[in-house]
This record gives sequence, C-alpha cells and structure tokens, in this order.
Amino acid sequence: MTDKLAAFAARADQSRGRAIPEQGADFRSPFARDRDRIIHSSAFRRLKQKTQVFVAHEGDHFRTRLTHSLEVAQIARAISRALGLDEDLAEALSLAHDLGHTPFGHAGERELDRLMKPYGGFDHNAQALRIVTKLERKYAAFDGLNLTWETLEGLVKHNGPLVDAQGNALGHYHETGLPAAIIEYAEAHDLWLSSYASAEAQVAALSDDIAYNAHDIDDGLRAKLFDVIELGDVPLVGQALGDVLKTHPNLETQRVIHETVRRVISAMVADVLTESRRKISKLKPASADAVRHLGEPLIVFSAQMRENNRILKQFLSARMYRHSRVMDVMNRAQRIVADLFEAYMGDENLLPTEWRHDHPSSDLPHYARQVCDFLAGMTDTFALEQHRRLFDLDPLFR
Repeated sequence: MTDKLAAFAARADQSRGRAIPEQGADFRSPFARDRDRIIHSSAFRRLKQKTQVFVAHEGDHFRTRLTHSLEVAQIARAISRALGLDEDLAEALSLAHDLGHTPFGHAGERELDRLMKPYGGFDHNAQALRIVTKLERKYAAFDGLNLTWETLEGLVKHNGPLVDAQGNALGHYHETGLPAAIIEYAEAHDLWLSSYASAEAQVAALSDDIAYNAHDIDDGLRAKLFDVIELGDVPLVGQALGDVLKTHPNLETQRVIHETVRRVISAMVADVLTESRRKISKLKPASADAVRHLGEPLIVFSAQMRENNRILKQFLSARMYRHSRVMDVMNRAQRIVADLFEAYMGDENLLPTEWRHDHPSSDLPHYARQVCDFLAGMTDTFALEQHRRLFDLDPLFR
C-alpha cells in the first residue's frame, strides 16, 4: 500500500507513534488499528441514538450521528483513494469526528456550553479528544484509546490551525480561548496546534460537509419541511434536480430525491478532486509535513462550490434548522439538558455509581466537568429516560 501513496500522504510506517508505546500488529497498520479502536469504542456505539437535527423518537429513517459518520467515511475513502492518500487514516478521522457531540444535536451542545460557561464551557472537538485520550476505559495499560499522533492531530485540527505562531487562539476559539482539554493534552503530547493537519484530515473535514449538506436535503424532504420543487432555485441542487427530471420525467418522488442527492454528492466530490489536484500541482508538497506547513489548506472546494454550499446552507438554515417544528423540539430538548445538569449538580447520588468519583467538595469545576462528561455521553433515548426517571415528565411531549 505504501508504494501507491502520493509523496504528501501520511505514512503509517513513519507515524510519530502513540503517547504510550505499544508493540505493532503484523496485519494492520497503526492507522488501521486506530480506526478499529474507534469502531469498537463505547462512544462510537452510542452515536446510533444521537441525532443531528431530528430527535430519535421522530422516526427510524432520519440520519443519526452513526449513519452520518459512516457516510462521511465512505466519501473520505473515495477521495483519499483518488488522491493517493492513506485511506485508513482518513476513515479513522471520519468515524471519530462526531464522538464528542451531545444528545439532541447542536441544541444540546449549545445548552451544555451555556451551563458549563462558569467551568470552562463545552466544545465537541475538545470533548472528542477527552473521550479518546481519557474517558474510554477498557484497555489494561491506559485510559482512552491511545491513538496515533496523526489521528489525534487530525481530530483536533481538521478545520485548520488552532493557534497562530505566537500561540494566540484562532477561528471560533479567538474569543473564548482554547478549551482546557486541548491545552492540557497538547502540553504533554505536542500536536503542532499552529500548523494545518494532514491531507487526510482535510479530506475528512470536507467529506463531513459533503455528507452533511447533501443528506440534510434528503432528511428535510422526508420530514416534509420543504418540497422538492423548492430546491429548483438552489445552485447545484437545482441543476441536479433538473437533470433528473429531464432524464426521468415520470420518476416517482422518492427516486427523484435519491437521484438528486447522489448527483449532488458526486458533483461535490468531483469538485474537491479537481480543485485539490490543481493545488497539488501548483504547490507540489513533497511530504505530509510539507502539507502541514503550506500555510493554507491543500484539499479544498473551488470558489464556485464554496458559494454553492453557502447558499445551500442558507436554504437549509431557513427551511429546516430553523423550521418551527424543529425549533420547538430543540427548545424542549435544551430544557431536558438543563434539568438533568441542575439535578446532577445538586445531588451527586443521582449519578450512576461508576460516575461518583472522589473529589474535594471545594472543587466545583472538577465535579461540573464530571457531570458534563456524563451528560455529553448520553444518547437522546437515555437522556429522555433519565428525565422521566428523575422528574416523571417528558418535556418533548407535554
């Protein structure tokens, strides 16, 4: 496999290794072992009942964090194969990218961040790092999954550098500063926070965008939040829809939807490949580290596709994410998170026995983070069950 990789691909045989050294496996590369550890983790299994937009009780056909992660991995493998990148690393990062998300999608995350503001806030990327380095507890020799440096780097930096050369926080961390979990881990195991991540991590990030945008179209149509004909004026989607209707004028609606969505995915993947190959030819990175130090991403959409995606996200925000039906359920879901947080903060005995760790009574931030870890790990279903158990009330339905 290594001899088929591009010069700028991550190389498993040159990995910077794991925080705790381990003996290698004869039949799997280090990145393949990372992927397998992620798949076998408890956090990954819980993704099957964590939602993105729709709460779990609303139907079996809507995407969960698990099905979304599998779709991202499939797209990332295809792009990586075409560009000569390490498919195992791209797949591992795709499967791990949503591990830190709370129940009830972005509404749950916003509420948990609000509740945790006095104690350092909540960030799903930092939570994913906590899960794979600390919270998973199944191996005899270490906490977490002891993943390779490259996987941890990609998990934290898939959207770009977190700090500048002087150590100042960048992007959405500019106002709040880096989460403590990232700072603490990087001090012990330097993840080069001021550089870009590998090309494989960049592939995983764009694959997430492709899967998220395309499949939210499908879920929104299934939920009847908007009609297929309304997509006619949305760039890229409208063109794909027009092509389907022209080629198959009598096709049933469900097949029209699927054909449109798959053409949208194909168009976005083709754009990534074309634009990335153009940049590769121009910048000529000679190694994975050269990619990290280019000062700009290597794997990108074209300017036109970025604009198409912006307009599509604008449409989905107005017609789906902020639809009154969705907003009503999400507001109630936020109340569940708030109720549970306040209950656990008020009485440690409400936590399961294994979550009642010794801590000084004065160390409220430590205990709040413990409650946060427990809450963030919940599935939608478990959070609803716990709320019913504690309050004899289900605010999603009353």
